[in-house]
Amino acid sequence: MTAAISLRKVEETAPALVSLYKTAGASVRAHGLEGERAAVYLVVDYSGSMRPYYKDGSVQALADRVLGLSAHLDDDGVVPTVFFSTDVDAVADVELARHQGRIEKIAAGLGHMGKTNYHLAMDAVIDHYLDAAESAASRGERPPAPALVVFQTDGGPLNKAAAERYLCKAAKLPMFWKFIGFGDPGSRQFDYLRRLDDLAVPEKRPVDNAGFFHAGEEPRTVPDAVLYDHLVGEFPQWLKAARALGIAAPRTA
Repeated sequence: MTAAISLRKVEETAPALVSLYKTAGASVRAHGLEGERAAVYLVVDYSGSMRPYYKDGSVQALADRVLGLSAHLDDDGVVPTVFFSTDVDAVADVELARHQGRIEKIAAGLGHMGKTNYHLAMDAVIDHYLDAAESAASRGERPPAPALVVFQTDGGPLNKAAAERYLCKAAKLPMFWKFIGFGDPGSRQFDYLRRLDDLAVPEKRPVDNAGFFHAGEEPRTVPDAVLYDHLVGEFPQWLKAARALGIAAPRTA
């Protein structure tokens, strides 16, 4: 098995993403994930403090990078994307074929930029994944591949206990969460995410199902190769542990 979507297909449908696709491929191979399949999700913070990151294109840049990675792991060319603040603001598809300016277009149709509640966005991703699994089962198809969820935020959640509860709930599902921080690396806003990353196993959750990377105050300047290494670096270890516990299905041939 090779990449889920070929280089030729990316060249035809999203030529601006070819460089990202190639860089993502190098990270996929370096981490032993070549031929693996994953349902890739993106969650983006739409709270008021995120306004500069939408304005300067940082959120769009992250979406493009995630699409470049998704093309190696998922053959539909679509990344389901959840926008969240106080509540879930939108669930929309970001696609290879029409990725340019997609984040700006979706955000333009949203309302007030609220505060920060992780757990509602996490619940939306869980529901989307379970719905896809149920739909596949009803058609007699294989369940969806394990999920890799890229969860971007610029601060800690209002309800910390709820976020922890949902992460522990999701640990029983074939889902790995990679949290990406935008903003001041020294801010105590991110202390919570570091603690969430270190929740005890197996006392709190059956498997370590989360990681955290801080992209800094200018996330667009993080080299693509560095970002991809962080996005996929812990995924193989989680896959191995989740498969050993029967949480994730064995790799298909």
